[in-house]
Amino acid sequence: MSRTTLKDIALELNISVSTVSKALSDSYEISEATKKLVQEYAKKHNFHPNKLARSLKIGKSNTIGVIVSNISNTFVSQILDGIQIASQQTIYDIIFMQSREDERIEKNCIDVLRMRGIDGLMIAPVSSGSNIEELKDLIKAKIPVVIFDRINHKLDTFKVGVNNFKGAYDATQHLIQRGKRNILHITGKNLGVAEERLNGFKAALSDANIPFDEKHYIECGFNSTVDLDSRIKEIIIKEFIDHKNIDAIFGATDVITTRTLGILAELQIEVPTEVAVIGFSNTQIAASLNPALSTVVQPATEIGEIATKKLIDTINQTRPIHEFETIELPTQLIVRKSSL
Repeated sequence: MSRTTLKDIALELNISVSTVSKALSDSYEISEATKKLVQEYAKKHNFHPNKLARSLKIGKSNTIGVIVSNISNTFVSQILDGIQIASQQTIYDIIFMQSREDERIEKNCIDVLRMRGIDGLMIAPVSSGSNIEELKDLIKAKIPVVIFDRINHKLDTFKVGVNNFKGAYDATQHLIQRGKRNILHITGKNLGVAEERLNGFKAALSDANIPFDEKHYIECGFNSTVDLDSRIKEIIIKEFIDHKNIDAIFGATDVITTRTLGILAELQIEVPTEVAVIGFSNTQIAASLNPALSTVVQPATEIGEIATKKLIDTINQTRPIHEFETIELPTQLIVRKSSL
């Protein structure tokens, strides 16, 4: 079966292609009777407008690109939910892509989305300086970029995330108040939020007159969960089983925190009796884990909604923007059995 076109409708109804197009766009130039005639015919014959052709004509695709690390991550999926909620009442379609924490894949995502003619890009960058030249090129080409979550990226643009310093400070302070002094901080290598979370961790230790031990700051790669688990396991065996050097663990990401709890169970290390655990995690099953996991929760859905609205506002700006803001939303500390 051939696809119905604007020309087909025009020939059938004995009107011009331009009239059909304007009627389908609900233009004020077309009478209500003609609009009704055209729209009913289009519906009856299952007509769908060719968005690509229209975008080429008007120089606008009404499409936004989104690049995240991994869609399977609970925190990321909640952000995507916020993006979809914010975009539903707009004319914009969303294209999601995954970097999988790899700068080369991230670059390919940027290239593909640019070739697809996106009007703007939202991105949670792999690292603080990843593909900065490619992102600058987008902005020069009048394709706005908004950074979300990993807001310490060096690109000068709008950014939406959380107060990572305060979230890390609150979690560390809670462990200290529970009598913990030898706290292991595990984070992601080159992670865009790592620096501020480390600063919050250090500040809480300093305020409690506890010296920062560099051996208790561990960076892990995210390219392979097998390698990640192996690294976390190696450190726990060394610092707890062999040297008895730690009494608590603070995980800087959702993946690290939840996987650490599983590894401790595998090693038969009792939580929280032997080692307390707390960390950034938005998993919805935190309360159902054994033991229930203490977490720093981020307003992920709100991040997605605000970032989307900020990007659409920027796309629709008629004047160049020279001043950008960074929005840092508050986190929430939820204390459960794993740290009590």
